[in-house]
Amino acid sequence: MFSMATQARQVYGGVDTHGRAHHAAAIDGTGQVLGDREFTATPDGYRQLITWLKQMGDVVKIGIEGTGSYGAGLARAATAARIAIVEVDRPDRRARRRKGKSDPLDALAAARAALSGEAAGVPKTRSGPVEAIRALRVARRGAIKARTAAFNQLHGLIVSAPASLRTALGDLRGQQLAGRCAAFRIDEDQIGDPAVAAKAALRAVARRIIALQEEIRAADRRAAPLTAAVAPKTTAVFGVGAEVAGQMLVTAGDNPERLRSEAAFAHLCAAAPIPASSGRTDRHRLNRGGDRAANTALYMVVVTRMRRHQPTRDYVARRTAEGLSKTDIIRCLKRFAAREIYYAIRADFQAAHAT
Repeated sequence: MFSMATQARQVYGGVDTHGRAHHAAAIDGTGQVLGDREFTATPDGYRQLITWLKQMGDVVKIGIEGTGSYGAGLARAATAARIAIVEVDRPDRRARRRKGKSDPLDALAAARAALSGEAAGVPKTRSGPVEAIRALRVARRGAIKARTAAFNQLHGLIVSAPASLRTALGDLRGQQLAGRCAAFRIDEDQIGDPAVAAKAALRAVARRIIALQEEIRAADRRAAPLTAAVAPKTTAVFGVGAEVAGQMLVTAGDNPERLRSEAAFAHLCAAAPIPASSGRTDRHRLNRGGDRAANTALYMVVVTRMRRHQPTRDYVARRTAEGLSKTDIIRCLKRFAAREIYYAIRADFQAAHAT
């Protein structure tokens, strides 16, 4: 009798993920707590967690916190086991002040969010070529940030360097400046001289910049052909090159069908204005959420079109004559661009699955 009741029971799981261990909780369809337990964040631990949930009944859904970071491995294992998973946000501060904070409580909150439908976002599968593009872009973005910091250091050293160095380097910029500093010869016996020490520091930073530039070029050589092969229709959209297309693919994921519509994609890219009406006031405000990197990519598309795309230039002139500000026009153009890119991404993935 117990076995038959267990098999008929619907189970909803919730997992609070961490680097070395995941804490899972299980509830039934009425919200009754069935138990909680901690598992190691390893392939064996993932299998044990899924088996533990299945022993309690028919697993309907698992709510996982952090499917893009600590929960990525568990999400892959649950997907391979053909169990539906949803992305769960961290409880807000008000809920944590009211109910407290612990791993079992967070896991239980994730399970209840999965049961109620509050957590409905389908996570990215992270198992296809888009995941490869994302990894390459992470390395590239880190190199770009490091290069910017190195250039700032270079200019800071020049500002405080002896007058002879400031005079020799004052008119140089960018690659030319880095090349000149990287070619400095250092007399190690005179390293106690401030001018020689400044040259040594400038050479070290300049050579770091050159190495980072080569790292960025290597990432581009790998990512650009892969992006063009995965999404030829997306890269063909006016104003969308390999860089923008790569970011939009990463935002959509390897399973863009998880996005219900182009409006959902626009909201994910923070290109969907938020209603802010009250009483007689009918207005929308800027969406400050969503994927900010995707929003930046849309801005690059819009700026390119405003400069070189005649239909866009005509639209800007017409809306300006109607009294719309430049900021509002850019918001409208971002929304148009998000719609066009969404359908291009869907067409690319449909073509890939058709073959």
